[in-house]
Amino acid sequence: MSRFRFPVGRLPDEALLSGLAGGDPELAVSFVRRFQHRVFGVAIAVTGDPQLAEDIAQQTFERAWRHAQIYDSRRGSVTTWLTTIAHNLAIDAVRSRRPEPVAPEDLDAILGVVSETPEQHALADEASSRLRAAVAELPPEQGRALVLAGIYGMTAQQVADWERIPLGTAKTRIRTAMGKLRTALAAPSVRRGDHAQ
Repeated sequence: MSRFRFPVGRLPDEALLSGLAGGDPELAVSFVRRFQHRVFGVAIAVTGDPQLAEDIAQQTFERAWRHAQIYDSRRGSVTTWLTTIAHNLAIDAVRSRRPEPVAPEDLDAILGVVSETPEQHALADEASSRLRAAVAELPPEQGRALVLAGIYGMTAQQVADWERIPLGTAKTRIRTAMGKLRTALAAPSVRRGDHAQ
């Protein structure tokens, strides 16, 4: 039975991170459970390799444990901090497998990974296929904004900083991309040759 007065799962992210740093096994397990799917999602989106993504997820939690004391909530949420660690580790893993370096800001390549790689094996149902196809049809700048916000959990401000664009432009790109996805996914799955911009 938990020694806490309320379920550990309802503790704030920062409290779970502190528990991880302090070596509290119950809080550490809850921390991993809360973030494992998101961390794995980032890793698989970048690498396209489920085994490598599992290794990266493990490394991400190890790094979070070792560096929890330097987490600063003024610089972003625990989610953003953790997904940034996973993203950086995944980019490093992809770079080490290729003879030429890959720029981290080259999200067009990541969009390709999301839409046409072994991730399809994990997300093989019709709905996910339609989602990947709809994302691939977006203009690149809208697709990048959507991936940064949806997969990496970035705020509109963080997307704006990453893309070096005004905050209003980032919000518009995210909102427009979401609207296009809703429209595409609500429509019958008929292949159309025309793309509404």
